[in-house]
Amino acid sequence: MKKLLLLTILFLGLNAKAQTTNDQFSINFLIPSAEYEVSVSDNATIDGMLGFGFAYRNSSFQDEAQFGVYPQLTGQYRYYYNFKKRQRKGKKTSENSANYIAGVGMLSVGDPLFGDLELLSDYTVLIGPAWGLQRVYNSNFKLNLNLGLGYAFDEYDSYIAPLIDIQLGFKLGRD
Repeated sequence: MKKLLLLTILFLGLNAKAQTTNDQFSINFLIPSAEYEVSVSDNATIDGMLGFGFAYRNSSFQDEAQFGVYPQLTGQYRYYYNFKKRQRKGKKTSENSANYIAGVGMLSVGDPLFGDLELLSDYTVLIGPAWGLQRVYNSNFKLNLNLGLGYAFDEYDSYIAPLIDIQLGFKLGRD
């Protein structure tokens, strides 16, 4: 009976550890940024990123498409929904390696550092939902993908915009 109780406690402890999200700091290099993710519950985090964002516009009244890379601040509330499923399949769940749904807020400011997309406003804000997946591999290489649709606005205009965010980088530090 004692062995069964000990095994049950051990299993529940491992199960809770595998599902618990971890605070982590990472650097992304595809479009440079620094990111910090903080656990607020077993399945939820707040993620903040400071760096650069890419904007692209192709309109019928201009001869060619334009793009720009802007300073950007992003915040997300992430709810990770598939820790248990990944654990049952023997896949990694530590370091928030799972799929999530998120509420996203982005602020882009200033003139483009690169590119020719000159905006009329000094800022652009995007707010909306997203689906994402994050994987942190044993080498600390990190892949994060966000896909969503948001309401974007600036001083002069508002519109619906797609959110496509691909991050490649490294988680710094060890658990």
